[in-house]
Formats: sequence, structure tokens, C-alpha cells
Amino acid sequence: MTEPTYKLSRRDFLRLAGLATAGVALASCGVKPPASTQPAGGPVQLVYQDWRTEWFPAMAQEMLTKFNSEHPNIQVFYTPDPENKVEKMLEDFAAGTASDVFSGCCDFFPAWADAGYLLDLRPYVEADLDQSTIDDWSKAQYQALFTRDGLQYALPMYHGALALYYNKDLFDATSVEYPDGSWTHEDYLEAMNKLTVRDGSQVTQWGSMFDVSWDRIQMHVNGWGGHYVSPEDPKRCEMASPLALEAQEWLRQRMWDDKVMATFLDVQSQSTSQAFIAQKIAMVEDGSWALKNILDGANFRVGVAPFPIGPARQVTLGTTDGFAIFKGTKYPDEAWEFLKFLISKDYGRAMAQAHFLQPARTSLVPEWAGYIRQEYPEQTKEINLEAFADGQIKGYSVTVEHFPNMVGVGSIAEDAWDQIFTLGKAPVSEMANVCQQIEAIQQQAGGLTPGSCECEAVS
Repeated sequence: MTEPTYKLSRRDFLRLAGLATAGVALASCGVKPPASTQPAGGPVQLVYQDWRTEWFPAMAQEMLTKFNSEHPNIQVFYTPDPENKVEKMLEDFAAGTASDVFSGCCDFFPAWADAGYLLDLRPYVEADLDQSTIDDWSKAQYQALFTRDGLQYALPMYHGALALYYNKDLFDATSVEYPDGSWTHEDYLEAMNKLTVRDGSQVTQWGSMFDVSWDRIQMHVNGWGGHYVSPEDPKRCEMASPLALEAQEWLRQRMWDDKVMATFLDVQSQSTSQAFIAQKIAMVEDGSWALKNILDGANFRVGVAPFPIGPARQVTLGTTDGFAIFKGTKYPDEAWEFLKFLISKDYGRAMAQAHFLQPARTSLVPEWAGYIRQEYPEQTKEINLEAFADGQIKGYSVTVEHFPNMVGVGSIAEDAWDQIFTLGKAPVSEMANVCQQIEAIQQQAGGLTPGSCECEAVS
């Protein structure tokens, strides 16, 4: 399974800032062309926009047939996300022509809510959802779908989670014990050292690898007890705090001092899962969204374990994909009725069966694991698939931290991380300059627009 990313240049973000601001102005003037229609004497018609990935449309159409047959007063039509989703949605919001119901994620999702484009779901949730349904979701993921001022702009779609994949054959060959839920970062480092293979001064096999990106580095920072964003002041950057720097230095040392973690260049620009399948690395920090690709491609025994415990706390990354309703819809009640269908167990099962999407509802995890074992009986005989849901079940998942204004923030941080981790040309103290730039951005006026996040949108 590969993941498309939504990345825009800084110039694009500046232009989108203007679009977002203009969109708010248009909405305040009452310019809201309807996205939904109701033919005379016919059912309300709604447009549902979601992933365009190869497997998704057929699954969505099949489920819509079920919904439409059960709700003769509502007719829902599926449309795939545009290729340039982040930019196009802002234009549609500003024009009042956005789809009635859609999915979103990452830092652009709360930005849409902050700009006033998403319907507040709190009255509907309070009226229609019981506490057992809410408790079935990860608390971290559920809370991540609120704005800082309390607007509930979405409900969970699925719960992708990060874990530690490992090559059992390579572990057995070096007599290294398999990882389990008790592993600390010290255990992790010890295993990396034993699993790294050198030919003279050249490394031919690395112990592990992670994706140099906003959320994957944040998870380590959280494990050290640090943050990107100050919990007390969302405009204050803590990426250069002592704990955050300590976590990033640990990663830098593994890549450049010990050379037991592969860089992107070490594996000839392969993705983390591709490098793992190619047996260039013995372990990899990757998500449940990569499971299908790994099971399809690996010609060795695969293991999965919960992510190693950090010096301060145990964490794992949980995605923030969710379903929302356009504030400008003409039929919010009917849109809510459909959104309830999207968050139902039946829809969660459909996504789990179609492409192994880890369900947002914790109660569906055993069924999800069963679907995978049924399709891959040999490969999954000894795989602890439930490791992906460990943080979801035990409550130690974390979600992406973001600043109020993400315009250009992602590219500033990633440029520094490329120098620190990928190229090894800068110390982690460079993050002090990053924080200065980020805090300067937070003081700039203008509407909130999406940043350059690595979006967890699965294909």
C-alpha cells in the first residue's frame, strides 16, 4: 500500500492563503451556491467526495447502493477527490460548491475548520451518538478532530497506526530476540547494532529505518517527553527544546555516527517499506497502511511489534483521517444521516475487507485481523497483527501536532531535517532557527491554510 502526499510549495501556500481569506469573506456575504439539490418531489441529492485510489471507488459505490436503498428520501452520489485536493477544495469552499460530505486529514483538515468551512458536529453527536460509540474510538484520534476553540469538525474514518516491522529470518540468523511490547529504545539500539552488516567500511545492511517527515520524527520527540507545539501556547515552537533536541540527536547519531539506521540516500531513494521488502534493512518504522504491500512483496517471515518505549513514555502515531460536512450544505440533517453511515461498523468492515484499512472502531480490530489472516494464511501465522492497535486499545496513541498557521511551516522544518538526517550536514541545533521562523509565521496576519504535511491518505 502506498500513500499519496499532499505537498505544496511556499508560493502555492501564499496564494492559497489569499483564497482562504477570500472564501471567508464570500461566505460572510452569503455567497453560497448549493452543492446539493432536491428535485421536485424527489429525494434530497448529496455529493460524497472521497479517495480516488484504485480500490476505493468500487467499495464506495457498493456501500452507497446499500445506503440509498435503505434511505429512499436521500440519494448520495460518489465523486473522487481531485488530484490537487488541497488547493481545489479551498476554491470550492470559497465558491460554495464543495461536496456535502467528504474526508480529510493532516494539518489541512483543521485549517479548513478554522477558516469556517466545516459544519460543527457537536449538536448532532450529542443528539445521536451514545457514549459507547464514542468510547469505541481512540481518544487521541477523536479529540484531534476538534478545533482549539471546541468546534467538532469531523469523526474518525480509520485508525492507521505505526509499529515496528522486523525480518524474522535476519533476526534468527544473528540470534537476536524478537521485539515485543516491552522493548525500550536501548533494546532497539542494541538490536540495530547486531543486525547491521558491514563489508569493511561499507554498510550493506542496516538495522532499521524511519521516514524523515513531520509526524515520524514527532513520534520520537513525544517519546522523549517533548513536543513540537507548546501545550500552553499553540503559537510557541518547542522543536528546539532540550527534550525535542535530545530525541532528534538520538536519531541523527544512529544514522550518521553509528550508521545503524539507513538514510533515504543509503537505500537509493526507496521508500521505507520498499527498502524493508528488499532486505536492505532488518527493521522498519512503518504503519498498518503498508501491511498489504509488505505481505505481497516480502519473501521472508515478517514480524510486527508495538513501537519501542521512549525514555519518557510509550507512544505510537495514530492517523487523523475523518469524515466532515461542508458548512454550506443545503441539507445538513440528511448529510449527518449519511455521515452516521460512514462511521458505522458496516462501512468500517467494508474498508477493512477491501484494503485492510485498520478500523477506527476498536471493537472491529479482531475482525480486521481475521480478514488479513484469511487472505494471507501462511504469511500471518506468526504475526502479531494486533500490535498495530496496541496504542489504540491501551490509549498511548498520539496525533500530529500543528501550529495555528501552517503556511510554509512544513517546508521550513523538512528543509532542516534533510540537512540534519538525510545529508548529515547540519547539527540538530539548527532547529532553533526553524523555531524562530515558525514563530514569526504565527504572528503573520491572514487566514489559515494547509501546510506541507505528509498526508496519511492510503491508496
